[in-house]
Amino acid sequence: MGEIVVGILGPVMQLGQWVWTPVKRGMSYMVHYKKKLQSLDLQFSDLEVKWNDHNESVASARTGGHQIKREVEAWLTKAENAMGDARELKDEAEAGEKCFIGWCPDLKWRYNLGKRAWNLTTTLKNLVEEAEFETVSLEVRQPLEVQRLISTEGFEPFEATRQGMYEVMNALEKDEITAIGVYGMGGIGKTTVVKQVARQVCNGLFNRMIMAVVSQNPVVMQIQDQLKDMLALNLHETTEMTRAARLKKTIIEAGKKILIILDDIWDTKVLSDVGLVGIPSHDELRRCGSKVILTTRRSQICHAMGCQVVIRLNILSEDDSWKLFVKTARNESLESTDFCEVAKQVANECGGLPVALIAVARALGDKYQLKEWQEAARRLKNSQPASDDDDGRVLECMRLSYDFLNSEDAKSCFLLCCLFPEDYDIPENDLIKYGLGKGLFRADTFEDARSRAHSVINYLKASNLLLDGERDEFVRMHDVIRDMAMLIASSEYDGGFLVKARTEMTVWPSNADERHSAISLMKNYIGKLPEELVCPKLQILLLQDNEYIKEIPETFFESLNELKVLDLSRTGISIVPESLSLRTNLQALYLDDCQSIRYVSLLGKLKKLEILSLRGSALEELPEGIGNLARLKMLDLSGCRRIKRIPSNLMSS
Repeated sequence: MGEIVVGILGPVMQLGQWVWTPVKRGMSYMVHYKKKLQSLDLQFSDLEVKWNDHNESVASARTGGHQIKREVEAWLTKAENAMGDARELKDEAEAGEKCFIGWCPDLKWRYNLGKRAWNLTTTLKNLVEEAEFETVSLEVRQPLEVQRLISTEGFEPFEATRQGMYEVMNALEKDEITAIGVYGMGGIGKTTVVKQVARQVCNGLFNRMIMAVVSQNPVVMQIQDQLKDMLALNLHETTEMTRAARLKKTIIEAGKKILIILDDIWDTKVLSDVGLVGIPSHDELRRCGSKVILTTRRSQICHAMGCQVVIRLNILSEDDSWKLFVKTARNESLESTDFCEVAKQVANECGGLPVALIAVARALGDKYQLKEWQEAARRLKNSQPASDDDDGRVLECMRLSYDFLNSEDAKSCFLLCCLFPEDYDIPENDLIKYGLGKGLFRADTFEDARSRAHSVINYLKASNLLLDGERDEFVRMHDVIRDMAMLIASSEYDGGFLVKARTEMTVWPSNADERHSAISLMKNYIGKLPEELVCPKLQILLLQDNEYIKEIPETFFESLNELKVLDLSRTGISIVPESLSLRTNLQALYLDDCQSIRYVSLLGKLKKLEILSLRGSALEELPEGIGNLARLKMLDLSGCRRIKRIPSNLMSS
């Protein structure tokens, strides 16, 4: 009998559960409709943040001419409609609440409101989960027509320049020639000549030009990156060999004649064969109609790299040197016989090198006292380079232009530039922030100091000691001028600078000297720091973009009594050691984009700190002591989305 009862009750109870579940849910809609609306509000806020972020990214992509993914456009539309429905429901709820004040509640209205809120919350939650797009636009890259960006403004083809261009173009017209070498002294104008040739021949002989700067410390992958950017090629391969194979295949199968320029090759230790980079062989180049031009300071490099034609770029003649000097100086005093005679002596001492002539002419262009010109002539005449091919002559000319700078700020700012990698676009903001940290550009307000810094940078560009970068608000250094800056740093600062920036270093350099006043090891792969850095004269230490630096030894900073500028941005550190708190002369500290950093309580002990940058860091709160830094002029917290609490004394200071 019991078994019969159980057998009957089982299905009855199951039936009751089936009936009760929707009844229970319906009662929940009716009784807890306000909670459903609150949940809807929370989900609405999450979705609104996602929608705003993606909408801004889409607007930016469209401005850049990119095509938006259809799934992104569809999501934006669905999310906007869903948020519109949520707003309507919220307005309806507020209006309904007012209508029922003092009256019996409408249970059916509550039920419908709660159910719609619950359904909308689910919809909004799903949309938030769907919003994880890797990119919002389709990546459609077009090869850059670089030759069109080469300007003729200020270019004057003197006889030596015309002769060099003629020889290069003559070699390019010969089908059997696929590799041409152009060599000459540093600062003679090799890069200018090959660029001007490229601008002309890409309208007929060739369809396109691509170019890479090799430099003194060549890194094969960096050379490959320059070439692939100009080819609009995505290189997903991770080894030099596979990337080279892809580059070579792209050049051969492009269906276009490509002029390839490899600029500023110093030796063949790393780049013993252009095939290592991805340049096709002579036979392959001949079949696809492409050719290679390389520039270097030494003819031996041209022969070692297999160039079939080797062209020497000569110095300017005495007459052409004088023309360039007068044109650049723009000093009416040169019309005077006495001035003219001395000025010609100065121009002749520049050895026919355009970079030297321009730099010296600009340095003396605003000098109207004859004795100043006579002193310049005497100094240049007394300099004795080792040989006619030695770079000593041009370096002496560069040194003169440095000595004639009108302020110590300009001189110090100029020397800071050689702390960056060779052939590198230097962000003006980085140059300014290091200068401010070192104590340059002093002014009553921070904005006035930045304005003064920009004036100094413009003055250095006008003096031909800095060049415009490839982008706005970036500058570059000619490699000859950078060499000179390093020599000056060595002579004016006892131990000089140690600069091994972007050289693929994996270990701390063995030649670090305790006399160094600045060390720049930025953009490397260093993983371990020494237990203690014994450099009592060190003022600047730049270690940014070394992602493998995870830990700083506790005693690392103990001997750095003079340290003023420290950049640890984009490293993997989680803790700044206590020994840094003893460096009371520190004026600028940069911890930008340190995603692992958590512990920075010692920052409040750096009493002389004027600049603290934590852009994009993962900090969740700032230590109370920061509010007591009386000298702090700039605190950059942009992009610090995790910060939950800012000390009250900082807000009021």
